[in-house]
Amino acid sequence: MSDLEAVYQSIPARYPELAGQVAIVTGSSRDIGRGIAMRLVREGMRVVVNSRTPDAVQAAAEELSSLGADVLPVVADISRDGDIERLFHDTLGHYGRVDLLVNNAADLRRKRTLDGAEALLDTQLATNIRGPFLCSLRAAESMRGYGGGNIINISTVGALRAHYSGLPYDATKGAMDSMTRAMAIDLAEYGIRVNAVAPGPIRAARQPEKEAYREAVRARVPLGCMGVPLDIGAAVAFLASPDAFYITGQILYVDGGLTAQLTPRNAPI
Repeated sequence: MSDLEAVYQSIPARYPELAGQVAIVTGSSRDIGRGIAMRLVREGMRVVVNSRTPDAVQAAAEELSSLGADVLPVVADISRDGDIERLFHDTLGHYGRVDLLVNNAADLRRKRTLDGAEALLDTQLATNIRGPFLCSLRAAESMRGYGGGNIINISTVGALRAHYSGLPYDATKGAMDSMTRAMAIDLAEYGIRVNAVAPGPIRAARQPEKEAYREAVRARVPLGCMGVPLDIGAAVAFLASPDAFYITGQILYVDGGLTAQLTPRNAPI
């Protein structure tokens, strides 16, 4: 058994009701998006794998297919209206429905206010807010036709408590949190629940952390470690499941306790 298969088999499938449902996970070719997609296929969902990079989409789709998953690769840049239309056209053409949308794709760059933040503003508004808004609109139009579904936005702890050098990323994610609440109210009558998951420090394969950074995380995070992408996948699977039936308009922090504390234990006020 390969390492990938061993990890996949170790994931507990807890929500049999999700089996056969269709999920779109934007930005799912790597890191958090990949972890979400892997958890959802482990639950038996059919998953649309997406990013704007063709080679990355194909590699992620082949990886999940090798595990026996039913996946559809769709290359699309969610900052482009036409690409969003193609994403949903291809999904509905292939699967006929959308039960879950996970708005994960985002521009993660951050700057200080006077050090170039304005150069990122239009790009991040398009990718981090307009794209998820339009994807949610298209998903909701489909979901209301057959009794409901779930929209889950991937936010950040920085939307609640700003990062040092956090603009405009934190501001766009703060807007995403507000959008989550507003959409939850608007779409409740259609049986569509809208929630968000806000990750804390999560290991990223493309940015291997140095030991000094790991030490800093251990000192600042109450649970003393970084999370992994599958931790976010577990939160998404729960929120999409019937167990979360009475939850909508909420932001779930998956952060090892980071946002619960005022100061880290080694730097009391």
